[in-house]
Amino acid sequence: MEFDLLKGSFTKQDARNLNPLVLAFVGDGIYEIFVRAFIVSKNREMNVHKLHIKAISYVKAHDQSEFMMAIMDELTEEETNIYKRGRNAKSGTVPKNAKVSEYRTATGFEALFGYLYLTEQKDRINYFLEMIVKIKTGA
Repeated sequence: MEFDLLKGSFTKQDARNLNPLVLAFVGDGIYEIFVRAFIVSKNREMNVHKLHIKAISYVKAHDQSEFMMAIMDELTEEETNIYKRGRNAKSGTVPKNAKVSEYRTATGFEALFGYLYLTEQKDRINYFLEMIVKIKTGA
């Protein structure tokens, strides 16, 4: 997803200077939009409740944590640093339905997606999203 209004708004340094929880805030939204659009593209006639249930299986902390572990070896040094900053950030909230370790890993996952989005690294986002879909669908 691309918004011309935002093009060139963040250099890599600008994005690195953001609080990792801010990166996770952006990454959560970007990832959620992808998941929803992807699920709708594969289930055009499904009702909204069932679409929501399918989306949950991609966006809950447990699954994001598993995806992160699966893509970890593919990260560059820079991406690993962003992930670790997100993972280690103290959010002040306690997860309801996830272990703290899963929640922190998922926050790192979202920070990574936020960073890649803000720095307009579409190829890397698509690479990771394709890996995630393959993991989830067993394709």
